[in-house]
Amino acid sequence: MQRIAFLFFLVLVLALASVSVSTADTATAVPTANLTNPEIAALLYMREEEKLAHDVYVTLANTWRLPIFSNIAQAEQRHMDAVKTLLDRYGLADPAAGHGVGVFTDSTLQAQYAHLVAQGQLSLADALRVGEAIEAADIADLTAHIGETAQADIKTVFTNLKRGSESHLQAFQSQLQRFS
Repeated sequence: MQRIAFLFFLVLVLALASVSVSTADTATAVPTANLTNPEIAALLYMREEEKLAHDVYVTLANTWRLPIFSNIAQAEQRHMDAVKTLLDRYGLADPAAGHGVGVFTDSTLQAQYAHLVAQGQLSLADALRVGEAIEAADIADLTAHIGETAQADIKTVFTNLKRGSESHLQAFQSQLQRFS
């Protein structure tokens, strides 16, 4: 009975975590102001930071075959798509265009990918801790970027991404408790 309750909880958490990030509000909006340099930098960085999460989870899903990694990787793809919608709207080049799993324009993210994958392949507990670290970093970065923009569409998308990351973090923490 405890196992069924846990599985129900896990399915619920993952369902909430994978709630699609709404881009309906941003799809028809017309930019009314030029973006600041910090807003441009935030959009470009978040596109690749969401890709980092996606790519690490895809890789760890192949290593550990634990559904949390593939489920959250799917959610991260939706996060990437939401930021891509903003890049398109503002006419910004996509730093992730044409890059396969584990390939990044930002050299810092490239190094982080290698480090996080290596750490996550040590043990299942380490892989879950990598998930926690990625989501905690996303939350911190999104919180900072939300405070740096005056653009309503960027605030909306970043706020939705932050909520998703908070759900992902809780899911990784729950799994870590189970496997530790």
